[in-house]
Amino acid sequence: MWNNQETRSVILQILTMAILIGFFFFIVDNAIANLAKVGKTFSFDFLNQPASYDINQTLISYTSQSTHFRAGLVGLLNTALVAGCAIIASTIFGFILGVFRLSPNWLINRIAYCYIEFVRNVPVLLHILLIHGIVVTTLPQPRALRDPDLMSTWSILDAFFLTNRGMFAPRPHMEPLFWATIITFVLGIGFAIWFKRWAKRKQEETGKIYPIFWISLGAIIGAPIVMYVITGFPIEWSMPEMGKFNFKGGTVILPEFLALWLALSMYTAAFIAEIVRAGIQAVNWGQWEAAFALGVRRGRTLNLVVIPQALRVIVPPLTSQYLNATKNSSLAIAIGYMDIVATIGGISLMQTGKEMETMFIVIAIYLAFSLIISAVMNWYNRRIKLVER
Repeated sequence: MWNNQETRSVILQILTMAILIGFFFFIVDNAIANLAKVGKTFSFDFLNQPASYDINQTLISYTSQSTHFRAGLVGLLNTALVAGCAIIASTIFGFILGVFRLSPNWLINRIAYCYIEFVRNVPVLLHILLIHGIVVTTLPQPRALRDPDLMSTWSILDAFFLTNRGMFAPRPHMEPLFWATIITFVLGIGFAIWFKRWAKRKQEETGKIYPIFWISLGAIIGAPIVMYVITGFPIEWSMPEMGKFNFKGGTVILPEFLALWLALSMYTAAFIAEIVRAGIQAVNWGQWEAAFALGVRRGRTLNLVVIPQALRVIVPPLTSQYLNATKNSSLAIAIGYMDIVATIGGISLMQTGKEMETMFIVIAIYLAFSLIISAVMNWYNRRIKLVER
């Protein structure tokens, strides 16, 4: 069996996995034994104990009497929220910057270049601290907005108010009929996907071009608005109102979230811009010339000819930037944003003394986030790859 190459390969793989698994169990057993010597046990029972601390931003109901498990769930949702918002904003901003880097307009090109070189050569933690400092020190205190002049300066339509305690905005309270608007919106997305495929097939068969963008916009935005009006505006808005020291009512977006979101978005966008620039430049110049020869405008050429081909170069390194943005969100603890590191990996750890267990949970959550992002991006990469004969 050993002289057979295929059999020998299987045996070596089995032995390697056995050694790795044995080493892993040895490390775990050694850690448990050392914890037992100092009077500690390895268990997750602490998750059912009261957390006894407050969290400044919660997407679900939570009080200081909630369990550590509940606190960890709040931190997980806060991490997912800021990471998701940063990924979306950095993608949009990064693509715009990447196109600007290749603009024939000298001024736009240089502005984009200076921004990219400045942002990506400064640590992201400094960006977070800088933006948080600007938000906290530059924006006025809520009670200062009693002055009509300041109110007009730091408010939008007398409904959104910018202060150093966050941005106060109206809070919607949905009535049962609002579900009709939500269902219409979902159906509109489904119709837009179907119509795009149908229009593409018809264009290949007959050459006729349909206004896909406007029809899709009408289905996704226009139809829900019409349904919203027909059902009698089934949303009540709780407006923020000035109290004695702070605003009451409405909802608030905390300055910690704003600072972290903006810093991660701006920092990641600088790297995405260079990836987009490299992807566009990887497309042969003959593609541009062929489109120009047919009379296609530069913007349409970029949108219809170059970007679809450049995506095959852009997507793999773009995945790494999404992973970096998600993992960089762990720096939120520096400005007091209560993510999974600050809750389970911070306060819960110090209260319970469960170092191994809390760090295991934090590591597992970030690993799960990374694997999910990688799986989605790998699926998308397979969808757009070049199909060879």
